[in-house]
Amino acid sequence: MTISIENVWALLQQHQQETFYTAKGLPFTYTIRGRELFVDRRQKSITVSTVANALGKISVLEEAGIEISGPKKLGCYGASYLYPVLLTLGIFSLPTPEEAGQLHF
Repeated sequence: MTISIENVWALLQQHQQETFYTAKGLPFTYTIRGRELFVDRRQKSITVSTVANALGKISVLEEAGIEISGPKKLGCYGASYLYPVLLTLGIFSLPTPEEAGQLHF
């Protein structure tokens, strides 16, 4: 599934201040100011272009049938925060147990 950065950015704006959890179970929230996403656990921002790059990576992985099994698969700055947010918001999904047997790693 290919989704535009404009649509994802609008979705991210709608979910500001909601609590998400990293892969290690650490809670966090974020706010958006302009074209930057600020996570409450970090001082640096995640830019809209970084989110766009992550979306591109997700698209490539999905097309190749590769499971997006964790933040490292995104290969970008802020992946430990983008991964749970994008997963929770349905930008990508983890395979069902039936599908997992059909994936190529």
